[in-house]
Amino acid sequence: MTVTLQTLDARPQAQLPQGPFHQWTFPNGTEWTLFYRLSSSYLLRFPDLADFEVSRDGRKATAWPVPGVSPGTVEHLHLNQVLPLALSRQGRLVLHASAVVIDGKGVAFTGESGRGKSTLAASFATTGARFLTDDGLQLDWLDGQCRITPSHPSVRLWEDSQEALIPQAVDLVPAVEYTTKARLLAGDAMAFCDQLQPLRRVYFLGEGVAPSLVIEAVRPAEALMELVRNSFLLDIEEKQLLAWHFDEMVRLAELPIYYRLDYPRRYEDLPRVREAIIRHAIEEESKVT
Repeated sequence: MTVTLQTLDARPQAQLPQGPFHQWTFPNGTEWTLFYRLSSSYLLRFPDLADFEVSRDGRKATAWPVPGVSPGTVEHLHLNQVLPLALSRQGRLVLHASAVVIDGKGVAFTGESGRGKSTLAASFATTGARFLTDDGLQLDWLDGQCRITPSHPSVRLWEDSQEALIPQAVDLVPAVEYTTKARLLAGDAMAFCDQLQPLRRVYFLGEGVAPSLVIEAVRPAEALMELVRNSFLLDIEEKQLLAWHFDEMVRLAELPIYYRLDYPRRYEDLPRVREAIIRHAIEEESKVT
């Protein structure tokens, strides 16, 4: 399953007759995404950037950038915001999470924006491991096992993380209007995995205030709350979709794979953090098996 994107000519964002049924805002109150229902589709509005119309089945998206907004910005918005939401209309589970491959299985990192998901993915991908996704973690059940579907082969990083982690050989996508984050493309210097991988571990990232690295098991009820909080869902008011989504979240939360991870946010500590994660993921699994 995929989402077909068509980008049309730029147009101003006209006022809509009805108000949004949902919206995302930044902590300072600035509107980021407005969700509207149309007669046979949805409209996702990113103020002063672009409008995206998404079909009810989530298989098609049409973009109208605001005049002056670059094609790269439209692509960024589609990959990072619209695509995960559209996939939820197709019955796909998508989390705000990054993921890497450790010992042949997927290890995911999820949590609020700014907690280091992308930094961890890039740190692993530039030191011998491969990453599966920077954000928009797609999960599917195959033969009774939860598997990760790889997403776009790129990672978005703030400038300080880019300078600390990324070699000069990594290709950059041109900058966009709405963020100073750089998008870095996978390649020889930043390895990407394009194959389905079984989900081995999910680490919920803390605030970075722990004086030393902490890994603690998370109970299913707490894992469920975190999964719901960090999942994509386009229509939060459609009862049938909500019921399906909740059932899938419960099924996912029952897996014995969840841990809370916190550590001081210092780049010089990342080698030790990676080693601890690798050791924990492999050793904990061996105890179970």
